[in-house]
Amino acid sequence: MPRCIAFLRAVNVGGRLVKMDALRAAFESLGLANVSTFIASGNVLFETRARQLGALERKVETHLAQAFGFEIDTFIRTDAELAAAAAHAPFDAAVGAAAQTQVVGFLREPPGDAARATLAALNSDVDRFALHGRELYWWSRVKQSESTFSNAAFEKALRMRATFRGLNTLQRIVALA
Repeated sequence: MPRCIAFLRAVNVGGRLVKMDALRAAFESLGLANVSTFIASGNVLFETRARQLGALERKVETHLAQAFGFEIDTFIRTDAELAAAAAHAPFDAAVGAAAQTQVVGFLREPPGDAARATLAALNSDVDRFALHGRELYWWSRVKQSESTFSNAAFEKALRMRATFRGLNTLQRIVALA
């Protein structure tokens, strides 16, 4: 069975608390196998026979909303997709060396031309953005908490949901998967 990773948006932030054992049980109740979590921020590794991962995302979201009482956007990637996303080099070496923040955002679908233009306009001397498929790469010369950009700013500007993870976290998940 293929190994997949679900990245959950806004879990264990803003009072939306989910215990990892309850999260594992929720995934297992959907018939997913070898379920494990990685850090308490909504990263779930599992195996599935499902071939339509978009349909599985919606099924997981519906189930989690019923189980926990609030909406939890879910972004699923196969282990191969995640490895490719973590290995992708969106910027030249100088930009990477200067970055204090390296974050990858997961999207449901690749943004269209209008969203790409909006994102390009957000580039600055401090924050740099690149899109590659369904992933958004955000490198910043300052700490994420010090940047004027945020996950909420991205969602508002591009009018699409996303969840973000640090590149180090993704590399650690790839090693586990």
